[in-house]
Amino acid sequence: MMRARNVINLRELNDECCLSIFNHMAFWDRDVHEFGDISKEIVKKCKGLPLAAKTLGSLMQNKTKMGEWKEVLHSKIWDLEKVEQEVFQPLFLSYNDLASTIKCCLLYCATFPKDYKFKRDDLIKLWMAQDYVISKGNKEKGTTGDAVFDNLAARSFFQDFEKDPDTGTITGCKMHDIVHDFVQFLTKNECLIIDHGEQTTSESKVFGDKVRHLTLRYVPKGPLPLFISSYSCKNLRTLATFNSGITTINPNLILQLKCLRTLNLSLNPIEELPKEIGELIHLRHIDLSSNHILKKLPDTICGLYNLSTLRLVLCAKLTKLPENIGNLINLKHLYVEGCGLLQSFPKVIGRLTSLQTLDVCLCGGDKDEAFQFGDLRNLNLEGSLEIQLGGDATDKSEVEKAQLLDKKLFNLTVDFAGQTNDSSSSTVEILNALRPHPDLESLGIWYHNGTTWPNWIQSLHNLRFLTVVGGTLCELWPLGKLECLERLDLYGMEGVKKVGVEFLGLELGVGI
Repeated sequence: MMRARNVINLRELNDECCLSIFNHMAFWDRDVHEFGDISKEIVKKCKGLPLAAKTLGSLMQNKTKMGEWKEVLHSKIWDLEKVEQEVFQPLFLSYNDLASTIKCCLLYCATFPKDYKFKRDDLIKLWMAQDYVISKGNKEKGTTGDAVFDNLAARSFFQDFEKDPDTGTITGCKMHDIVHDFVQFLTKNECLIIDHGEQTTSESKVFGDKVRHLTLRYVPKGPLPLFISSYSCKNLRTLATFNSGITTINPNLILQLKCLRTLNLSLNPIEELPKEIGELIHLRHIDLSSNHILKKLPDTICGLYNLSTLRLVLCAKLTKLPENIGNLINLKHLYVEGCGLLQSFPKVIGRLTSLQTLDVCLCGGDKDEAFQFGDLRNLNLEGSLEIQLGGDATDKSEVEKAQLLDKKLFNLTVDFAGQTNDSSSSTVEILNALRPHPDLESLGIWYHNGTTWPNWIQSLHNLRFLTVVGGTLCELWPLGKLECLERLDLYGMEGVKKVGVEFLGLELGVGI
């Protein structure tokens, strides 16, 4: 181990530096001078802490009246004795300024460990599972998750943002350790994180009947610990595990979780779920992702009529979905990417008329009871969809029944890798029949052995991103006519010999 020769002790920032941070957050699009004097007084409350200056600055962004600024300066929160850390005072001010819905969403973040990397869409779905927010399509009924996430990001409760390189939209973030301490301070009676091996007896006596959201970490390989029974499981709304090795779950323990809404058992080597999970009728969100030895789900899971999200990503040994999955009438989001042994979907998935997200769609199976293109017709899919063609999918009329033109998709990928038919004419017909909504923004075509482009590509006037992988296309369509196209990725297209002016949509002999 190397020793540091020079140790630099970081001290508090001076008022001038704090004021600079504060002004950057509070006045990013307006004149500083209007509130210059009172800004200096508020900044003194930061006591040299940069997070406090950043949080207070974010709080003041939308306050345009002097009276509102004076309320912050003279707030009684500055004198609260119960606040454990002085840096919590600015956070309290910003927290109290939030709408009640946004407060609930912020506090729910206390169920995650420190330094956890939040994924925007996943976090929003967890908020929805607790009825804190509503889906995008029901804006008139309440606050949407996207609006809440953006608000918390703007208020500096989130940081270390990950952004989509193409759209600039925030897709992920973290929470500052002090902010995490703050939300845990506010939820110490309701949210509890337990590292396996810690002393839990005294805590369970104090908080046992109050805990609503329980998170377990570092559970060794073996059964789900029975000690959580002492936390009055009947009141739990969330049970989550991180960095654990759970292999089995006691059925009697499952039966105690009657009020559970969210169950996250991802990244565990679970062999089998007990059939008693079907008794948890309030479950809205189940995450079993990366359970690499999970081969099947109990059919009783199909009785969870409130289930909204089912995540099975990277369940590598999962061979099939329950035959009665069509009974999940409120299922909105189904994720099965990376389930390599899953060859087809049950046909009854076509009855899931509430389904909005299906990350991978397995179409064209050889069995009559398998999900076919026509079964896509009744699904109200939106957002992203990947279609993986399986078996001998050559029936153009069946493919047309999918009616993708009516789906509000912004991202579509069509993968021919699993198709057994080598006829280039039939694959061209299939691709032509998969005509998407004209507002499509991103298109991927994988291993298409046809020699021509789909006849609808020129109608995609909003297309921004196009990816083509493999296949036998021998020439490029004049993609220059797609005025919104920002990025083109071509991989393994051995048939393409040149990129000429035709690619730009120009005729030969026309100057550039």
